[in-house]
Amino acid sequence: MEISNILSKEFNIREDYSKNIIGLLDEENTVPFIARYRKEMTGGIDDQILREFCDRLEYLKNLFKRKEEVQKSIEEQGKWTEEIREALEKAATMTEVEDIYRPYKQKRKTRASIAIEKGLQPLADIILAQNLYKGAIEQIAAEYIDTDKGVNTAKDAIDGARDIVAEIISDNAELRKILREYLFEYGHIRSKLIDGADKAKAPVYDMYSDYAEKISTIPSHRILAINRGENEECLKVTLETDEGAMLTRIGLRFVKEGSITTHIVKEAAADSYKRLIFPSIERENRNGLTERANEQAIKMFEVNLRPLLMQPPLKDKTILGFDPAYRTGCKIAVIDKNGNSLETTVVYPTPPQSKTEEAYEKLKKLVEKYNVDVISIGNGTASKESEIFVADLIKKLGKPVAYIIVNEAGASVYSASKLGAEEFPDYDVSLRSAVSIARRLQDPLAELIKIDVKAIGVGQYQHDMPQKRLSEVLDGVVEDCVNKVGVDVNTASVSLLKYVAGLNGSVAKNIIEKRKEKPFKNRAELLGVSKLGNKAYEQCAGFLRIQDGDNILDNTGVHPETYEAVGKLFKRLNYSDGDISTGNFRDINDRLPEAQIKTIADECGMGIPTLRDIAAELKKPGRDIRDSLPPPLLRSDLMSMEDLKPGMELTGTVRNVIDFGAFVDIGVHQDGLVHISQISDRYIKHPSEVLTVGDTVKVKVMEIDLLKKKISLTMKNGTPSNKPANRQNENTNKPKPPERSIDEMLQGLKNKFR
Repeated sequence: MEISNILSKEFNIREDYSKNIIGLLDEENTVPFIARYRKEMTGGIDDQILREFCDRLEYLKNLFKRKEEVQKSIEEQGKWTEEIREALEKAATMTEVEDIYRPYKQKRKTRASIAIEKGLQPLADIILAQNLYKGAIEQIAAEYIDTDKGVNTAKDAIDGARDIVAEIISDNAELRKILREYLFEYGHIRSKLIDGADKAKAPVYDMYSDYAEKISTIPSHRILAINRGENEECLKVTLETDEGAMLTRIGLRFVKEGSITTHIVKEAAADSYKRLIFPSIERENRNGLTERANEQAIKMFEVNLRPLLMQPPLKDKTILGFDPAYRTGCKIAVIDKNGNSLETTVVYPTPPQSKTEEAYEKLKKLVEKYNVDVISIGNGTASKESEIFVADLIKKLGKPVAYIIVNEAGASVYSASKLGAEEFPDYDVSLRSAVSIARRLQDPLAELIKIDVKAIGVGQYQHDMPQKRLSEVLDGVVEDCVNKVGVDVNTASVSLLKYVAGLNGSVAKNIIEKRKEKPFKNRAELLGVSKLGNKAYEQCAGFLRIQDGDNILDNTGVHPETYEAVGKLFKRLNYSDGDISTGNFRDINDRLPEAQIKTIADECGMGIPTLRDIAAELKKPGRDIRDSLPPPLLRSDLMSMEDLKPGMELTGTVRNVIDFGAFVDIGVHQDGLVHISQISDRYIKHPSEVLTVGDTVKVKVMEIDLLKKKISLTMKNGTPSNKPANRQNENTNKPKPPERSIDEMLQGLKNKFR
């Protein structure tokens, strides 16, 4: 079966779309470009599904390549058969391919290979055939005594032949698949605390000190916790199953009752299972569980990062960034409406110095001098004390000022980075953090991309993940977000420009050098940028914006390749550029029937999806799609955990979504947990079905544990207060990707993860 056909079925799309996508990727088109400007060729698949398509395509290419390598190797050995060909064609995972190749693979020296060198293969064949019903096997085995080869007795010969039979049993691909599936389906994973484990680390794993759960149902976050405990030498982890049931399955395939060699085959089967098969399939299942858990954790990073980056910017506000600390003082930076740093200082309202009045005076002067609208407080060390101070400050001010707690994860990474030093060479490292805390409220996307996305901290067990894979996925999220929003080519930083489809850091720097000569007035001028060729221009042009340029279309997501078609559209509808700039363009999507839209599309030489996208862009040139999202939740007063009471209803902001629930900031410095069972009145498989990072939600307090600083919340009988009502139903008409098991899981177990 061709790869395009496999992907067509798995992603539930037409095969011609599947072939088109593969072709576009082979031609080095970027995912954002394909998703936005080649909808007629793909059926309108969005960027997220396209990236899953790319991952699966890469896996299948490697799988088919490995099949070719295996076939070539077996053919060179002269052992290729029709049965092997059929088995290899059916193999759907790397594991199955390796199982088929196992008997033909060059092995290191084993007990079986040593026995074969001693000439005991014929005896092993006789024993395994089990068609002797009279006499004694010892008499037959005596014929294979060869003292020169170390076979001194009939028992030596039988022992060696038994080792060969054990390896033959172990190398059987179908049997390994059956046993692997049985272990996964009916086995348990067990963890026990190791005697003498590190006393500082061991308490973390109390839950897993004597723990067992079915392999097939254990959730990913528990796998990662158990793995970490094992890596920290606190836990011993094993897989357990019914050994008798496993041996029965081996017996059904290899044991024939009544032969004089049957007992030897049974002994070989037991040896094969304990010594060869179980350690191997245990390792394979453990690897499969870990890979599945890693993919799930990485998926959660992706799910959480996307809404974090797409948080609406707080535009046209002067912001005071407040980086809390104790001994070294709180660093302050005021930025204007364009993100330029106006003034910095350090105040000491927190212990041990507690110079509260002095800090009041300093900040009051800054607020009045620059007409500050919002104070952005980092959520790190001393955040609680700083929030109390700011809330008191606001009460004393003679103007309305709000504050918000922002996630400062990664601010210190940025401040100590080369980029931070380039932007603010005269600033102390800590003052750069204050600027970053202010800017990530003003424009989260533009600021957060300046740091390694892994440092943002919107997931779990990030340091345990395969770092290359994590980086690939998160960089893809950043790329998608940047291109969805669009980038002003005359003002964007290198950090933003390098994520535009078709560009990289080097070309981004060249764009900035070019605009220093004079600002870009039209997209075509980009072709004059060093190292920005026709292909790169094709990929990036639609995502770059030029305000007040020669052509109003350059400030939209309309691609230059369709400008001629847009001209025909204007003529067809009797519109002019002036209608767009004055907002008089009426969206044809809202007022024309489908048949008429198709006619217009045909007349203008474009597909219906492209026409619809162009019409939406012309309706509101220069729009920022983030403006339609709920604004950040600003506060002017605060509570503490001590103020909370069970049953109290509050409004909060979702800070992190994980496998077992979501953490919500309710303004008491300590985030509360909404367990998955308390998120919705209906059954949900995962919190991400309902919640995303940045959502504003209504919650009710269930329990407060002041000693452990834990808050339990519920959302039942309540829904996200500012979430679009139809968000859970977005993209329902788009093809859905299959929920596949990861690489080393069995094809036969795929449905387990659906």
